[in-house]
This record gives sequence, structure tokens and C-alpha cells, in this order.
Amino acid sequence: MKIYRYPTKDSWKDLVKRPVLEQKEISALITEIFTEVKKNGDKALIEFNHKFDKADTQSISVTREEIENAEKQVSDELKKAVQQAKENISKFHASQKQEIQKIETMKGVVCWRENRAVERVGIYIPGGTAPLFSTVLMLAVPANLAGCKEIILCSPPDKNGNINPAILYAANLCGVSEIFKTGGAQAVAAMTFGTESIPAVNKIFGPGNQFVVAAKEYAQRYGVAIDMPAGPSEVLVIADEQAVPEFCAADLLSQAEHGSDSQVVFITTDLKVFTETISAVEQQIRDLPRNELAAQALENSSFVLVNALEEALEFSNLYAPEHLILAIADFEKYISLIENAGSVFLGNYSCESAGDYASGTNHTLPTNGYAKNYSGVSLDSFVKKITFQHLSKEGLQNLGKTIELMAEAEGLFAHKNAVSIRLEKN
Repeated sequence: MKIYRYPTKDSWKDLVKRPVLEQKEISALITEIFTEVKKNGDKALIEFNHKFDKADTQSISVTREEIENAEKQVSDELKKAVQQAKENISKFHASQKQEIQKIETMKGVVCWRENRAVERVGIYIPGGTAPLFSTVLMLAVPANLAGCKEIILCSPPDKNGNINPAILYAANLCGVSEIFKTGGAQAVAAMTFGTESIPAVNKIFGPGNQFVVAAKEYAQRYGVAIDMPAGPSEVLVIADEQAVPEFCAADLLSQAEHGSDSQVVFITTDLKVFTETISAVEQQIRDLPRNELAAQALENSSFVLVNALEEALEFSNLYAPEHLILAIADFEKYISLIENAGSVFLGNYSCESAGDYASGTNHTLPTNGYAKNYSGVSLDSFVKKITFQHLSKEGLQNLGKTIELMAEAEGLFAHKNAVSIRLEKN
């Protein structure tokens, strides 16, 4: 870990830099994978399953029987937990629905906006050592609430050719239309072009490693939208003298264990909390099953001591974290100072894990500084917003002269004529 005591502001730009990944080799591989999937469809996906996941899959489609068998493998206790999380996520995202408001901008001119769901969405769910069934809830629940007609899910199979049972259970619970056994960049390619089994989608959602992230960005070249640019997971914790070092350490490690490329940042105004949090991290990491990954992540992570909370928040806004935790006493006083963050957790007991799983907010968030210009996934992510207007005869008479003058000034006389010809008929 990197330790900084009272760094000067002119050094902050270097401190907030994320590790840079080599893109040249990744780009070449992504292009190759997309070309192969476009050309050979399901056959390419089956070959990639064997190559990248050591999985033998005769078919990439998940059957109803597989889903039913998976449900039997999930404990009743976990099912109840997933159902509780789904209920909270549904409640929060349903509150984001908006009533149509018709606005009369001037007499006889009425404008409004209506939502239409993205018809077919694709969800990518990582498997492997951390099968993120919680992400199924975060994406399928708002997709259903928005009214998406089809929800396609792709996830990598294990060596036996199966998708994690909890992923299948959550997908079935949340109304996913079809599930397919394919992972990595090839899954993104399949949802981009479509194959014999997998339909092409309009928008792709979901987290993944650097290859999945690069594949999502590449998919945009073919007219497919994505949820947001994203990268490795990250958290920034700001603490004052009343923070609990053990809690802070646990939050930092909860992100560090995602992977070796995750990044955590700890900022405090209190020297005692600073030193005790570092000690707590070193102690707690020993007991983590994924401590090797967490230890690698900590190598690129920063622990910063500053003079004031205002300074800490200024640093945070420059960093623009995916997750921001304010482990401070008067957090309400500082909320207005937060400019850039994906999701914020307030007080000693609002652990980041709550947002990851079950409080109700979405955990699909902008990383790598994109919180400066992107929002996390919400109900809006699954809809298009279409504007409408209706002009009565009176409305066009009231507005017509304005349009004619502006069109003529731009040299667009056909635009002007579209108004003039109507006014002459009145």
C-alpha cells in the first residue's frame, strides 16, 4: 500500500491516477474474437468455452430442466435472502417511474415526453471465482420494471458446462427471457451480432474483466449501446476521529477482494484512525479466502492523511470514486460538497456491501473516474425518452413568425416554407 501524509495539492493529480492497462494486445484479441463469432456463431462460442473456460458445452442454451435443477441446489436460506434483496431493489427502482407531464410552452403549443423501453437488452454476468448473481437482480429487475420485451443473459460455464445455480435461480426469479452459456468478450460479441441461438440485442449491461470492458466498448462500433464505460471496482473511504478503524478496513478489503486490479483509497483527518485502520487492514486480510487478490489490489491503493474534511472531499471529487463512504459524524453537513461519485454510503453503519446486495440502490456504477460524467444504472438506463408536440392552428399562428425568422436567418428556406404554407391556409 502507498502511504501519504499531508500531500500537497499539486501532487493530487498523480495520486488519483488509476493503473493503466496495456490496450494494444487486448484490442487485437477483441477484434479477432468478434470476427470469429460473427463468422461462425454458436460454433465459435462452443470453441471459446473450451479455450478460455476449459468447458465442454454441446449446446450454449440453458434448458428449463437445468434451471429447475439449479433451484434445488440453492439453499432455502439463500433463496430468502435473494428474494428480500429483489423486493428492496424493486421498491427503489419502481419509485423512479415518472408521470407524463404535458407542458403548454405558449398558447396552442403543447410538448411532452414519454418513455419507451429498450426492446431487447443483454445482461453479462461474470462467473468464475465470484459468480455475481447479485448483478442479475441489479439489471433484470429494472429491465422488467421498464417493460423490456426480452432480457438475454450470458454467463460463462464451469468446467462441467454448467452456470452457477444461484445465477440461474436469480435469473428465473427476475424474469430473464433466455440464458446462455458463454462468457468473456465472445458473449458480448454474440449479443452484438446475434448467433443461431442468441438474439442480437439493442443494449448490453453488466460488469466484467478488462476483456469484457473492451468488448463492450468495441460493440458500440456496430450500433449497440452499453450501460457505461467501466473498469475494475473501487472504493474511497473518508473518515474522521469518530470512525471505527475495523469498519473502515473491512470496507476497503471488501473492494480489494474483487480482483488484483481493484483499487481502494482511504482518507482521514485523524492520525490515530489512520494508523489503526492500516493495522486493521493488515490483520483482517490474513483471514480472507481471497487474500492474495486483495493483497495485490492493495499494492496500487492509497492511504492519505489530510488536514480537513473539506480537503478530503476535494480530493474525492478529483478521484471520482465508484463507491464513496463517509465514515464521519456530521455527514449531512458535507453531502452538498460531493460532486463526483457513483454511489455514496453515509455513516459508520452504511457498509458498501449493503449497496452491493440488498439495500435497494443499484451496484452497476461508473468506475475509473467516469463518475464525473456518468450515472449508475437506474430505471432510465432501460428506456428511451421520446418527445412529443402538438400545435393547434392558433399555436402555429402564435409561434410561426419566430420559426420563419430563425429558419430564414439560417438560410433554410424549406424549413420556413413548412410554416408559411400552413399560415397562408389559415
